[in-house]
Amino acid sequence: MLDQALATIDARKQASLALLTEFLRIPSVSTKPEHAGDLKRCADWLAGQFRDAGLSADVHPTPGHPVVVAKNVHKPGRPTVLLYGHYDVQPPEPLELWTTPAFEPTERNDETGHPAIYARGSADDKGQVWCHVEAVRALMATGGGDLPVNLTALIEGEEEIGSDHLDQFVAANADLLRADVAIISDTSQFDRGLPAITYGLRGLCYMEVFLTGPSHDLHSGMYGGSVPNPANVLCEFIASLHDKDGRVNLPGFYDRVVPLTAAERAEWQKLPFDEAAFAASLNIPHGNGEPGYSTVERQWARPTLDVNGITTGYQGHGAKTVIPAKASAKISMRLVPDQDPAEVQRLFEQAVRDRLPKNVTVEFKQHGLAGPVLTPADSPAVRLAREALAAGFGTTATTLVRGGGSIPVVALLKRVLGIDTLLVGFGLPDDRVHSPNEKFDLDALHKGTRTAAALYATLAGLHATK
Repeated sequence: MLDQALATIDARKQASLALLTEFLRIPSVSTKPEHAGDLKRCADWLAGQFRDAGLSADVHPTPGHPVVVAKNVHKPGRPTVLLYGHYDVQPPEPLELWTTPAFEPTERNDETGHPAIYARGSADDKGQVWCHVEAVRALMATGGGDLPVNLTALIEGEEEIGSDHLDQFVAANADLLRADVAIISDTSQFDRGLPAITYGLRGLCYMEVFLTGPSHDLHSGMYGGSVPNPANVLCEFIASLHDKDGRVNLPGFYDRVVPLTAAERAEWQKLPFDEAAFAASLNIPHGNGEPGYSTVERQWARPTLDVNGITTGYQGHGAKTVIPAKASAKISMRLVPDQDPAEVQRLFEQAVRDRLPKNVTVEFKQHGLAGPVLTPADSPAVRLAREALAAGFGTTATTLVRGGGSIPVVALLKRVLGIDTLLVGFGLPDDRVHSPNEKFDLDALHKGTRTAAALYATLAGLHATK
């Protein structure tokens, strides 16, 4: 069955790409209210593709954007697999930095000469979701209208804005979504030709701080030096958030951090990571960060604090001599096991209050909390996923990695459904996710589709390995 499905996938490369292009043309930007209709249209389109592949599919409304749930006929005795993905995408701005428009998918060679499709959402996450849709289509077509496992697909439309309504949906539909293991393809290969299974993710605490000083903007000549300047105060506070060595300067921030094991550090040192090439790819002379750790260790297994945006004062052309009445900053903290996002939020807010002068007021807004994740690297599901990657990519050179980003649904599925997640992604590190000129490598698209088919075939043996 798998050999026939893989042959079908090989034969459908162009037809599959044409459909993915349709998917990518829909501007499903979840953060912008004006795109609400596009989100609904995208969910309907995706549900239709699952139906065309032979599954039943429904579009479930939520207080936000809809959720697509698709299923084959579940039979007793077979493992049940839950596929999670998302069809919403990041905003495309700044538009002027795109070589071709963000929602006009374009095929061209990337900077290394490899063919890719350029569009917002191509790698994150429409292209990777599409690998699974096409894999299901091929398996159903060659397997007598059935799959080797019981499959439930859960594809949401709010991942890029914090999955605000997913907790409620999963809790209310736990029986519908019950499974033995989950699969998410929203990560990447370690490098071209070195596919990876991600066994750990950093968590997130995303805060916005609003400072207010005088009742209105003031003339900087008439009032300068005699009143609090929220912009100055904010800059002083931000400067206090790291010590001279680059460590986060919040009391208690590192108390729960689980140190890397010697075995992990030894394995990661074997990975083909070139520090100089990494810096050159970003047009910087060298990287930086917490002393005593490599770039890979800093990205995967150490907590961070970064300013994501600052808003204050006059932003127009030329000069305007004002002391702004308000200043704000968006600050994200990436967390590692066993840091608690809610506890980190409390630590951060307390540090703000302790360090600000008493003649400015402060307010907070929380934009997302997600716990860090560490799944067993030696589980039966991981061993089967290694087999699937070998079949899909034609190589046994797979590796186990952690990811620096956050996928909040992984912790949610563990908490509500009690299942671990296989993070098997097909993108490449240079796909420019969340940036202009996002792309998905066409070889990765094809081999990812083959791997997805192999995953469902190998996971059919999950019960036998337990």
